[in-house]
Amino acid sequence: MRITITVPDSLIQQANDAATETQRSLAEFVTDAIRVELDRLRRVRTRDKFKITTYGTGGVLPGVDISDTSALLDIMDGIDKD
Repeated sequence: MRITITVPDSLIQQANDAATETQRSLAEFVTDAIRVELDRLRRVRTRDKFKITTYGTGGVLPGVDISDTSALLDIMDGIDKD
């Protein structure tokens, strides 16, 4: 199918240069670029929503200082400093 679209000159020049570097025609390059973008959009639409399940009322346990990375890692590893 033949269509007419308006594209900035600088973008066409970049696309033409890239097509030349990859030994394709401008039409082939643009067709491939459209395919890549449509595939990306399809993957984004079909991606499962990320959901974090939380339990309890939240907050930090007593005695946990989240600003102390070393102590926090020790607690997570089950190391008792007392």
